[in-house]
Amino acid sequence: MNKKQKYYVVWAGLKPGVYDSWTECQLQTKGVEGARFKSFDTREEAEQALAGSPEDYIVRGAAAPKAKPRPAGELPAGVEYVSLAVDAACSGNPGKMEYRGVYLPTGKQIFHYGPVYGTNNIGEFLAIVHALALLKQKGLDMPVYSDSVNAISWVKQKKCKTKLPREPRTEQLFQLIERAEKWLHENTYTTRILKWETHLWGEVPADFGRK
Repeated sequence: MNKKQKYYVVWAGLKPGVYDSWTECQLQTKGVEGARFKSFDTREEAEQALAGSPEDYIVRGAAAPKAKPRPAGELPAGVEYVSLAVDAACSGNPGKMEYRGVYLPTGKQIFHYGPVYGTNNIGEFLAIVHALALLKQKGLDMPVYSDSVNAISWVKQKKCKTKLPREPRTEQLFQLIERAEKWLHENTYTTRILKWETHLWGEVPADFGRK
């Protein structure tokens, strides 16, 4: 009987990534202090796990419950199944702002930041850049959906064109903006940034649900 193919995620090792064999996984982790790795049954599960945190899958040496994949039929026609969606929420504008990224096949939150004092457009901009940087760091190739025309434009121009005043309560946020702009200027990427068509597909899956 043929042995079932396994895929190995290395979060921490010589070179993080997804590997097709136990031997390749061992080469990246054996003797490496703090190495974190785990096997998965499918490449899709492995790539999703790599984009997340090992703590979501490894608990005290045992496997944590895995998110159940969402059937492709639950996503609107025309949406690319293996992708990330990002969104921001703001209580007042400006006000308490936060943003996050969600992996579409499972609806699992991959990253989250905030709340901090800011604007919705800033949050949308930072969310896209966060997704781009994360995908490049993990070596993953999938599109990023955003419902913000302004944020997509700002990312393409490599400039957050906010009119929010820079003052003591926004200083931390502006430092984050500067880091995001610096990343855009210093890095190239092939990730496609796609517009989430809210009028056709409803709210973007990363929406905070506070409308």
